[in-house]
Amino acid sequence: MLFLRVVVQRSKDAQVEIAGKVVGQISHGFVLLVGFTEGDGEDEIKYCANKIAKLRVFSDPDGKMNQSLAQVGGSILSISQFTLYADTRKGNRPGFSKAQDPKIAEQNYDLFNKYLADFGLTVETGVFGADMQVSLQNDGPVTIIYDTAEL
Repeated sequence: MLFLRVVVQRSKDAQVEIAGKVVGQISHGFVLLVGFTEGDGEDEIKYCANKIAKLRVFSDPDGKMNQSLAQVGGSILSISQFTLYADTRKGNRPGFSKAQDPKIAEQNYDLFNKYLADFGLTVETGVFGADMQVSLQNDGPVTIIYDTAEL
């Protein structure tokens, strides 16, 4: 069984555009690519939001990755990404049948971002289901993948 997936990228700056207009932008923090599958719900959302809010991958004064997003005054740019559930086993065109129904996924995406904001974090977003252009400068690079199948 598959569960909520979030790709976390530590970034120096990032933005998302739709039709040439910037709709979300951060100076430093995390870019999140967020995908939902059938069965995902509040438990998985709370788990991931908690883990990401407390994730310590920013450098402390000694240069050790030991500080959280809140400690460094960072923000989040959250992007919905159903393609995290691409099935590439057959042929050359991926299938997306494992992605959650868009109506449910959109509600879950909004709830996920609300839980992140409840930690006192600034959360910028793209637009669910839109054709978006995301640009970022990955810092490190540091990329962490959360998959609630590992709960």
